[in-house]
Amino acid sequence: MKKRRFTENQIIAILREAEKGEKTNKEIARAHGVSEYTFYRWKAKYQGMSVADVRRLRQVEKENARLKRLVAERDLEIDAMKDLLSKKW
Repeated sequence: MKKRRFTENQIIAILREAEKGEKTNKEIARAHGVSEYTFYRWKAKYQGMSVADVRRLRQVEKENARLKRLVAERDLEIDAMKDLLSKKW
């Protein structure tokens, strides 16, 4: 099965279409070629957001991942230093 990537603009447009209430969620998901599970995941994550909010969310997630990597590297360095200093020479 081919994996598709939807842009934030497309996801928000699909969710706004669902908010209108003209079609069921199942029909909307089928029309856009996504599973109902994907549609409900998008709905849980992006409901009520604008495109600018979604872009900001992606930026924050990216920054958070970078900071987590920095903290993990720092912890490894601290553990290595403690290990070296605890040994008797």
